[in-house]
Amino acid sequence: MKITLIATVLDAADHVGAFLAGIAAQTRPPDEVVIVDGGSTDGTLEILRADPEITVLVEQGANIARGRNLAFAAATHDVIAVADADCGYGPTWLAELLRPLEAGADVSMGWTEPVIGSFLEACTTGHIPLDASEVDPATFMPSARSVAFRRDALEAIGGYPEWLPIGEDMWVNHRWRERRLDMRFAPDAVAAWHPRSTLDATWRQYFRYARGDGQAGMYPERHAIRVGTYVGLALALMSRRTWPKALVMAGAVVYAGPQVRRARARLRSPGSRAVAVAAVPAVMASIDAAKIAGYAAGLADRVRRRPGRQSRS
Repeated sequence: MKITLIATVLDAADHVGAFLAGIAAQTRPPDEVVIVDGGSTDGTLEILRADPEITVLVEQGANIARGRNLAFAAATHDVIAVADADCGYGPTWLAELLRPLEAGADVSMGWTEPVIGSFLEACTTGHIPLDASEVDPATFMPSARSVAFRRDALEAIGGYPEWLPIGEDMWVNHRWRERRLDMRFAPDAVAAWHPRSTLDATWRQYFRYARGDGQAGMYPERHAIRVGTYVGLALALMSRRTWPKALVMAGAVVYAGPQVRRARARLRSPGSRAVAVAAVPAVMASIDAAKIAGYAAGLADRVRRRPGRQSRS
């Protein structure tokens, strides 16, 4: 089985070297590496071009979806692995990712783990399962940080959606699920990624994710439930009766409980674990606000993009 590994980069000089070293150290190295640069100005291109084994393409202003489509078109093999230059990959990552494809799958879904370096990062990753045992492979949606597929799987859906600036990998996942492709989980194909280091950066990240959901019409029920929950919370807190407030408190414990548990498991000191009990719900509320605002912005974008409405954009 011949495999092409593809990635996109933009101003990644501070970490692309480590990424390339990780790929070069794979026990099962890719047969080809194609990387698309979206117009870096920080020396990333010089680092990439110093490696003669890498095919480097450049398109100024290419978004992630466009970059992946360009890399896919340049790939010469029929199995494609997608990686993220922001991530770290252990030496067996690619070998593990290929196992489901070697067994006949159309898509191999790798796993991702956050690298926790601060109290805030532990609190903002409470929604991420602690390990792959918490995942249902039948409904799991892989990140493009760690996924591989056969060429015809992507060709069947027309490639990555270049009109979608973020969330393109989830859009692809939905199309694959709709077509009932054979998507198998590879829990030991782990990509290590770094959460945003500040609350402001985290807020903007989730705003953009939710905006992509709105633009693509993804997860409408999930976002509607989120809005309804906070509306219900506000109404309950304004009520003069005691039982709505008690119901809200019970619901909040159920809602925040799993994320508090995961955050505490990722923290080492007893003091930080105690503070997390209060900090995690506050962080969750901030992120939920970002998602609500982002999804609303995405829906507005979607309306403006409808045929006959472009002139009003």
